[in-house]
Amino acid sequence: METITISQAPEHVGETVKIGVWLTDKRSSGKIAFLQLRDGTGFFQGIIRKNDVDEAKFDSAKHDLHQETSFWVTGEIAEDKRSKFGYEIHIKDFKIVSESEDYPIGNKEHGIEFLLDHRHLWLRSRKPWALMRIRSRVKLATMEFFDKHGFTQFDAPILTSSAPEGTTELFDVKYFDTDAYLSQSGQLYGEAGAMALGKIYTMGPTFRAEKSKTRRHMTEFWMIEPEMAWMHQDESLKIQEQYVAYLVQDLIDHCAQELEMVGRSVESLKPFTELPYPRITYKKAIEMLQEGGFDSKYGDDFGSPEETYLADQFNKPVFIMNYPRAIKAFYMPTDPEDDRQVICADLLAPEGYGEIIGGSERSYDYEYITNKLEENGLSKEDYGWYDDLRKFGSVPHSGFGMGLERFLSWITLQEHIRENIPFPRMINRLRP
Repeated sequence: METITISQAPEHVGETVKIGVWLTDKRSSGKIAFLQLRDGTGFFQGIIRKNDVDEAKFDSAKHDLHQETSFWVTGEIAEDKRSKFGYEIHIKDFKIVSESEDYPIGNKEHGIEFLLDHRHLWLRSRKPWALMRIRSRVKLATMEFFDKHGFTQFDAPILTSSAPEGTTELFDVKYFDTDAYLSQSGQLYGEAGAMALGKIYTMGPTFRAEKSKTRRHMTEFWMIEPEMAWMHQDESLKIQEQYVAYLVQDLIDHCAQELEMVGRSVESLKPFTELPYPRITYKKAIEMLQEGGFDSKYGDDFGSPEETYLADQFNKPVFIMNYPRAIKAFYMPTDPEDDRQVICADLLAPEGYGEIIGGSERSYDYEYITNKLEENGLSKEDYGWYDDLRKFGSVPHSGFGMGLERFLSWITLQEHIRENIPFPRMINRLRP
């Protein structure tokens, strides 16, 4: 008799197998008990008929199996056309491994605060299970995409000596006898990697020392940040839209069941695989906002209402290009068509989910970057190495960053970004 997983059930129809499971729910009707089972790879139903087991075992199934009890089941895999999974197990025997009493997350509605306080257990439920599976698939597809396009994965440090953009929202830590900070971005280090390897991407955790109570703000999240030597903005935008479309198609191909569990239809995702995505300038965006009744003027940054309105004018993600210099980072080069602006772009997701990618060309002019560092009060001691990237054989280069949780929130239609990470280390959620 073979030991299998639930996900392998379609390959063993008609066979007697053994599976290690947890109970998620049950009901009984006379001489039959219906057990809802999970094993980490999937969910399906187990059926125990009184005639198939001895009386003591049937009574145990009705009275000793509680939610999240772990046990081994032995039985025959059968097709079940009524279920979305399509298969079930007809149980001939079971053996309890560990009992579970008074499991705090019942099969009823719970508030998000309660669920976050029990995140270590909530992960077992269908929705977070599906979210974690989708998240895992996106990370795998990311590696596949960039490998196919000639990128090298490059690891940036998590502990840094300064902020990548001179911001103040830093978590400071003691690094022996000096101050250090949790990284806000791998970008600057990624630029060093691009000068050595041509095309690189980083993927890892980043941090912001700000309260995390909205979909747009988190204290801990993951970023995917490619940097590409010898590349201008137009080429970078093509990579960005190809990357997003690739991720969406990969989820359609591999996570249809998980997407359905979180309420996202595969059909609704298909338009996002069609390229190219529309592109408009920042100036055009201001005009559209004014026509839509917003009190927007040149020089304003966009908040959630503005981003939502702009994205609603399209049925796909849309690039907003070339923002004013004053609201963007020091390393972005001047737009040759308007020196008030820099060469950059944000990708806004439709359906009200806002910016998911921010990117730009990176200035490769030594004097320009040196002056910008001084203007922004960034010390030569901390950023001298970044200056060196322009001093010794720099080239035109571009890069972008995609927030993994923001992308997942859009794809899975989640109201709050916190649902997409396993254990957010939020200041207001820490326990002694």
